[in-house]
Amino acid sequence: MGDVSMVGLMGRVTGTVGPGLVGEVIVRVRGGAEHFLAYPADGTGRIEPGTVVMVMEHLPPRTVYVTAAYDS
Repeated sequence: MGDVSMVGLMGRVTGTVGPGLVGEVIVRVRGGAEHFLAYPADGTGRIEPGTVVMVMEHLPPRTVYVTAAYDS
């Protein structure tokens, strides 16, 4: 990722994120959109595909911990 900070960026879930699952999100970064492996930031929540999320932590190169950006 170089000098780009992922924390605070918004993305959209493309594969269910939840405990015991390796989810997937797409995030706009570096002038494009990239896919990352994703886990729930709180370790317990389940986030369904299509949900807008915020990156809470980034583990290079392609893993992020996310939380739903809006209450549903």
